[in-house]
Amino acid sequence: MEPSAREPLVRTGSSSYQTFPSSTSKRLDKEYLRSLHNKRLYLAVFAAVLGNFSFGFALVYPSPVIPALEAHPDPALRLDQHTASWFGSVFTLGAAAGGLSTMLLNDLLGRKLSIMFSAVPSALGLALLAGAQGFTMLLLGRILTGYAGGVTSASIPVYISEISHPGVRGMLGACPQLMAVLGSLILYALGLVLDWRWLAVAGEVPVLIMIILLCFMPNSPRFLLSQGKEDEALRSLSWLRGKDTDYAREYEQIKDSVRKQSQRVTCAEIKDPFTYKPILIAVGMRFLQQLSGVTCILMYLQPIFKKTSVILKPEYDAALVGLVRLFSVAIAAASMDKAGRKILLFVSAAVMLVSNLTMGLYVHFVPAAQNGTVANQTQGSSASLPAEPTNYITLIPLLATMFFIMGYAMGWGPITWLLMSEILPLKARGVASGLCVVVSWLTAFTLTQFFLRVVDNFGLEVPFLFFAVICAGNIFFTGCCVPETKGRSLEQIESFFRTGRRSFMR
Repeated sequence: MEPSAREPLVRTGSSSYQTFPSSTSKRLDKEYLRSLHNKRLYLAVFAAVLGNFSFGFALVYPSPVIPALEAHPDPALRLDQHTASWFGSVFTLGAAAGGLSTMLLNDLLGRKLSIMFSAVPSALGLALLAGAQGFTMLLLGRILTGYAGGVTSASIPVYISEISHPGVRGMLGACPQLMAVLGSLILYALGLVLDWRWLAVAGEVPVLIMIILLCFMPNSPRFLLSQGKEDEALRSLSWLRGKDTDYAREYEQIKDSVRKQSQRVTCAEIKDPFTYKPILIAVGMRFLQQLSGVTCILMYLQPIFKKTSVILKPEYDAALVGLVRLFSVAIAAASMDKAGRKILLFVSAAVMLVSNLTMGLYVHFVPAAQNGTVANQTQGSSASLPAEPTNYITLIPLLATMFFIMGYAMGWGPITWLLMSEILPLKARGVASGLCVVVSWLTAFTLTQFFLRVVDNFGLEVPFLFFAVICAGNIFFTGCCVPETKGRSLEQIESFFRTGRRSFMR
């Protein structure tokens, strides 16, 4: 590949030569840093990822609500095993529908307007949950909030990757997962003090803030160029990078990339390795991500802790796990552009494997009567019972779950979303990102729908041992199929899949 005439320094082997005088090179370095630290970019990312906050909030809503509704005095709202399973899993069915519709919305409305559109079903769904008078209203509310989550899952990572500076794209690409985790943690924390109806009301706040902020944010320059809106795309990039930077150079690179992919992907092009390889990698990662069991564990966290009778109350355990998850994602966001994507994926899968295996073996070898006898004496009437030592072995399920969430949040959580937005070719990005979300949430629906039934019929250890086997497969998939994209522009990544030459990724 011919070196660009605008590059300040080109290296070949041990030698190097400058294509600019040193003063020009220093000027470009200063402009690079100014564009890297432009606060407007981070404001646009924050406005977008509020949608992920709402998604994380709604996803784990059943965790504190199912125990409350199982004991509800109104028969119309009371949940049994069958209805509780549907209440938890139907969210993922709505998310799959949202991902399916985003295949069209991403390319018709654009990334920003698709995110704004998600606020409508999200607000309606939360309102239905807050005012529910029967099981039908509960299900409809979960479907609508799931649909909104599916739209944001497919739109926000693409929007962030297309507006981000290459130097911080890894960190910003982890923000959707970080905000989803924060939303889940806030739900767990509010669940300690709020009734289930007021939890739904509280969920309306970030939706309102998101829609207001996004009204003032620009659309993706790549999307605008694909629509032939060159002047608007240039203004958008200027706003995102800063007027005192060399944004025109980046604009020309993006414009050239969009020009090469100006048409929508055709059936014939699907057979091209440049198109199908990154799509298969992205879909495979989302499929394996869900099979690792994360949605089941997050959605049924309190019932799992109740069944394993850990020392603390289930609602406090859930909040503690949410806090660990938040810190783990923050660590991943800070290290992603330094350590690289693949090494974090390897570590993540290994930690999840050990954690799931530990949980499965614990449930299998420690009798339920033993781990539930003295785990929570403060919850029962212990005045008439002789004092017994605290059964610290019941900390094992809590620690195993915390390490599983930590491992997931360090790699297979945020990086799966990031890589999806990085490696998909531009002309197929809207459709393919929707396909990834559909596959992901259909898999999640199947798992969450049958999780409680499998636990009741075969025991809690069976799903956890299955999740452990999948995590072992994740390690092999990462080594064989996933490319390293740290520090590469989207154009370099596309060139790698187009030519197969690894020189583009160095």
